[in-house]
Amino acid sequence: MNDQQLENKVRQDAAKVKKDVSTLVGDSAARFGRFEDSVSQAAGKAMDDFPKWAEGGASQLTERFEDLAGDAREAVVGAAAAVKKDVGHGLSRYNAKVQELADKAPGGFVKKAARYPWVALSISLVVFFLLGMLIKPARQPLG
Repeated sequence: MNDQQLENKVRQDAAKVKKDVSTLVGDSAARFGRFEDSVSQAAGKAMDDFPKWAEGGASQLTERFEDLAGDAREAVVGAAAAVKKDVGHGLSRYNAKVQELADKAPGGFVKKAARYPWVALSISLVVFFLLGMLIKPARQPLG
């Protein structure tokens, strides 16, 4: 092989390598463009899906709060009904005891108290005032 043939062969090989490199660069650029498009589409899809996801989470959170509020409301209503029932029962017992004591009072006290309520209230105030004076010395001062 002479110099001329060798030079032609080197030129051909260089042209072929140059062509292969340009093809490789073109393929790489095309792949990079497709990768860029894929990333762009994924980012766009994520941006579109984010409000839906956030809205779904917010609606689930709202539903959970409504459930908790409903449970709390039911518990309060149940407790209030139980307290009302207990208070009503206690007041009934108290009224029955007071009526029993009033019926046992001598001299028709109940009829007179019904006829003159201000006298009954005055007597009650005096009795409770005396009772308070009896109990007051039993309390210890703070400090």
